[in-house]
Amino acid sequence: MAQQEDNWDAIIIGSGLSGLTAAAYLTTNGVRTLVLEQYDVAGGCSQTFRRKNLWQFDVGLHYIGGVIDGDIARVLRGVGLDDRVEFTELDPDGFDTFVFPDFTFRVPKGWDNYTERLVETFPEEEASLQEVTRIMETIVIELRAAGVPEKDFEAFALRAPTFMKWGLRSLTEMFDEFGLSEQARAVLTGQAGDYATPPSRTPVILHSGLVDHYLQEGAWYVKDGGQALAGHLIDVIHTNGGRVRTHARVEGIEVDDGVVKAVTLENDERIEAPAVIATGDIKHTFNELLAPGAVTEDTLDIINGYRMATPLVTVYLGVDFDINDRMPATNFWIHPRYDSEAYYEFVKAGEFDPRTPIYISSASVKDPGNTHHAPAGCSTLELMTWATPSLEAWGVKDESGAGRYSKQAGYREVKDRITQQLIEGAEQVLGELESHILWKEAATPMTQTRYTLSSEGSSYGIELATDQIGPLRPATRTAIEGLYLAGVSTRRGHGIVGAMLGGRDAAGAVLGRNLQAEVDSGEVFGDPSKLTAGGEGWDALEACRKLQDKTARQNALAGD
Repeated sequence: MAQQEDNWDAIIIGSGLSGLTAAAYLTTNGVRTLVLEQYDVAGGCSQTFRRKNLWQFDVGLHYIGGVIDGDIARVLRGVGLDDRVEFTELDPDGFDTFVFPDFTFRVPKGWDNYTERLVETFPEEEASLQEVTRIMETIVIELRAAGVPEKDFEAFALRAPTFMKWGLRSLTEMFDEFGLSEQARAVLTGQAGDYATPPSRTPVILHSGLVDHYLQEGAWYVKDGGQALAGHLIDVIHTNGGRVRTHARVEGIEVDDGVVKAVTLENDERIEAPAVIATGDIKHTFNELLAPGAVTEDTLDIINGYRMATPLVTVYLGVDFDINDRMPATNFWIHPRYDSEAYYEFVKAGEFDPRTPIYISSASVKDPGNTHHAPAGCSTLELMTWATPSLEAWGVKDESGAGRYSKQAGYREVKDRITQQLIEGAEQVLGELESHILWKEAATPMTQTRYTLSSEGSSYGIELATDQIGPLRPATRTAIEGLYLAGVSTRRGHGIVGAMLGGRDAAGAVLGRNLQAEVDSGEVFGDPSKLTAGGEGWDALEACRKLQDKTARQNALAGD
């Protein structure tokens, strides 16, 4: 077995935004950190990818909030990136546009504007809507002021009474309490695809936090796509003595007498470190990376009993026209029905919804003038929905006897059918698309599992639900000394903000410090003047490719 010569203080498994954020905070605090990524590009679901060197698509970052003085801004500020990552704002009068059978609703920036528009749309429900939005906003304000309680729950209850009453109950309970109509409920949950949980299981705090995330400072897009965010974090890591390696799939986490010792890669390379942060799929980590007996059977039962979030399907299109002529800087959410609970009945049954909702996003609209997204006069589109993870429904046979899923005729037939369904649905708001398509491909739950090793193809990890939230989710620290968790299945949850906050939490756990409090007080770690990423001609995607080769060359030149 090969032995890694470098001495590392911490190893991070996975280069998504959670892992990269953790590494950035560790390296800027003097911890020699190695990030290991199985794929050939770092960034996880924040990646972009290119086709024919003409079209660039985002995998998972479509819009974010909190970039002025919110959570994202503070996380970046803590490692000296607040002035380096650039953002463009979506339409503040309608950053999300819900298209229902009988009307359209545009979501504006600001709680007051949002509530006013809801009341304008449903004047007969004014009192109920005023109370529901008051509860949602108040819950977030209380939690932000009181913080997540780790002890002294009585004091927390006094500081956050609205949260205590409503925060962990379901949206359906709250809507029932105030007698909201089916149409009003549909508008209030119009962005639920951002977490893919039915309202009967969605905690009020989850949806309130999502809505507040965008209403506070508006909705934004990272210039040049999500890969730019990853690229800047990697710059921080490398500048401060860390390393990000691609083509480095971890096959095991070595534990001896309850203490983490090392990780092993698929080529039998063994790398020692006293701290390991696992950011990937929670079930893969506990069932595949840890040896039998490393954790108790009770722990494994809990891990394997978690319900995964509904997976997504994405269709990527390159079209031969300027999409700005057909849509403003908004995201379209097409909802063919008002009963959003019904969407998940098809998922539960292992079937495909003949009237599926569709999310439409375009980097060409959100980042106009950027030549990476599409050729001149052309545009990109991304169409998304959720779907069953059932291999049978997707036409996938046992791979051991039938070859890779992508080669199977049944799978290709189903994927083509779903792709066409999404294109036809998008034509409701964008006009005719079929004859304008120059590039077309789709990613399914099987694609997600292939690239990220996720259970059931879920990009959101274990479902954020009333029975799987807060202390009911895996904590950052594990029962194994030196093994920490970050990523979408931990308590911070999924999404860009959840991933980055979870990464910072994990770094804080390794350091034994409250990094959030330090950053909130104005602390900036590392020396921002030494950072080099960004600027004219910088290509984030190329900067995140084959990083082990680049680092090896740099080390050789430096005489390491």
